[in-house]
Amino acid sequence: MRVSTNTALIRRNARIGQIASVVGLVVLVGGLVVSYRNPEQVPLTWGSLIVGFVLTQLGIYFGNRWSRRPRADEHLEQAMKGLDSSYTLYNYQSPASHLLVGPAGVWVFATRSQSGTVTYEKGRWRKRGGSAGSVLIRILGREGFGRPDIELRDDVTAIEKFFQKKLDELEPPPVQAAMIFTHPDVRIEA
Repeated sequence: MRVSTNTALIRRNARIGQIASVVGLVVLVGGLVVSYRNPEQVPLTWGSLIVGFVLTQLGIYFGNRWSRRPRADEHLEQAMKGLDSSYTLYNYQSPASHLLVGPAGVWVFATRSQSGTVTYEKGRWRKRGGSAGSVLIRILGREGFGRPDIELRDDVTAIEKFFQKKLDELEPPPVQAAMIFTHPDVRIEA
């Protein structure tokens, strides 16, 4: 299998995560210093708390997605390494994050790295349990589960439009979708 990954995007987003984390912590510490030295500066203290919190959360999001190894693209590459050279996996180079093109058709993948029990009932995704640690760390330190069904639908639509624009009069191939869970401690109940 051939793999084409946008490494420049990965490096850039990993760097954004690092910078946002450091700047967020500096702003939070600055707000703490201001609150002790000048307690009357309540708006400045609250502003630095909000800005620092947002920057820190942005840094955690980018860090989890782009810096933490193995990343989603690395998981997919490892899982599909047995495919022959007639398949190509495109990571972060199309309207969908992960696109596999080959004799089996065109596939769009949505990845999730949460642990615990994931259920899909009555059109709703739910995640229970998972990583150990305090509730605060689990809430603030992990990426939300979101709506992978909607993400996949939107990615399929974007790829279909992309093909229609690029292929002009040719019939675009059907696009299929799959949800991929990469964490080793996930249990799926559908």
